[in-house]
Amino acid sequence: MNKINIALIFGGKSGEHEVSLSSAASIYKHIDKDKYNVFTIGITKDGKWMYYEGSEENIKNGEWVNLVNKNVEINLMPSGNKEVGILFEDGRVEKIDVLFPVLHGPYGEDGTIQGLFEISQIPYVGCGVLASSVGMDKLICKKVFSQIGLPQVDYTYTNKWSFTKNTDKELDEIESKLSYPIFVKPANLGSSVGISKVTNRKELLNGINEALEYDSRIVLEQGIDAREIEVAVLGNDDVKASIAGEIKPAKDFYDYEDKYINGASSYDIPANIRTEDMDKIREMAIEAFKGIDGKGLSRVDFFIDKNSNEIFINEINTLPGFTSISMYPKMWDATGLSYSELIDKLIDLALDANK
Repeated sequence: MNKINIALIFGGKSGEHEVSLSSAASIYKHIDKDKYNVFTIGITKDGKWMYYEGSEENIKNGEWVNLVNKNVEINLMPSGNKEVGILFEDGRVEKIDVLFPVLHGPYGEDGTIQGLFEISQIPYVGCGVLASSVGMDKLICKKVFSQIGLPQVDYTYTNKWSFTKNTDKELDEIESKLSYPIFVKPANLGSSVGISKVTNRKELLNGINEALEYDSRIVLEQGIDAREIEVAVLGNDDVKASIAGEIKPAKDFYDYEDKYINGASSYDIPANIRTEDMDKIREMAIEAFKGIDGKGLSRVDFFIDKNSNEIFINEINTLPGFTSISMYPKMWDATGLSYSELIDKLIDLALDANK
């Protein structure tokens, strides 16, 4: 049986570059090398595509950028008489069967690179252009969830132009719509980058200014005393949801440092919630995934209000973290699908979506 050629693409220009390296290193470690030839392509922080051959450890620690083979050409564009794939200096060409992007955040999770993949006509893992762009944009995604009737906490938004021009007016308007605590989030970023929990006007001002360093549009959400529940979904047309897990943040909320650096938060898989709530959350996760036309994979995050027991959808992540401590593979493992089997399934789904 011939091996399938996989191009694992990592790095990128977003603020989640280091997260991508950790996810890619973990996938490279666990992918079945007896089934797949894995070609690793790194994208530097300034957007250069480079071919790398080496250990997952050098991917994770960022050393790959000093160990690239500059004589290898990466060609994803059908043009002239050049073959699409990896072009080696000895004239050998390796055709890529499946592209496996592990690019969190802008330029990798927002539909831009998915558009390139569509043009290249190579099957790829994960959501398409529409689902990726909608899922990445928290504001647009909230509006889609509203249209399909999924319950959410109250929210509002602002942008750099309006906030800079009329700062006090914008702050007044936010305070008239929401009460403290308030969560401040860049509209287009993941992994809790640029997110803050604020409890007064001064913190609100600082939080918005911090978020504006990452995006020109800001989402503000009503803070509630909630349990944080996550679900992994998998599939194209026939979509399955894992058992849900619960994050127990070590701080006020599950931030970037906790997700990817110190791992101080604890979690329960399965989440210790009522059976009817587990079933409802899994159903809502599939509904959200289908609502944005998802394909392949996503992680869907929810809140359960500790006082009212109401369930609210928070957001969908179309390219969730895949590190050794990430919830997405852990939830599937607890549901009966190991890390390596999960990778196999994602590759199968990519090939199936392009039949």
